[in-house]
Amino acid sequence: MRKNSIKNIRINEEVKKELSNIIRNELKDPRIHMMTSVVSVEVAPDLKTCKAYISVLGTEQDGADTIQGLKSASGYIKNRLAKSINLRNTPEIFFKLDQSIEHGIHIAHILDGLNIKHDEEDHADMELETNDFEETEE
Repeated sequence: MRKNSIKNIRINEEVKKELSNIIRNELKDPRIHMMTSVVSVEVAPDLKTCKAYISVLGTEQDGADTIQGLKSASGYIKNRLAKSINLRNTPEIFFKLDQSIEHGIHIAHILDGLNIKHDEEDHADMELETNDFEETEE
């Protein structure tokens, strides 16, 4: 099975859905932050391994604690995944912290700051033009 085959894409989506459900409803580890989401899942074509990209809305420490909690619960998660998804092999899950959402928010704040400065400069330029217009009338 190829990496981007239709079958592999369907397996990725099904594993992502079930993994999200397990994390949200079945895990009771206090290290796992309640604002945890599964961003994407990549199951290897041989169904032996799986990379799960996890996003945590919180501090960096919350993210590290969540990944540690998920790693310690990986055996339970694999067992629950095997019961809910009928696959030839149940993949070994490797959790990775995905910081793309935080990076996007950071870039948006930078752009918002630039827009505010740009708007202030436009406002100052308009005042100068208004003052120049009033001086020429007198």
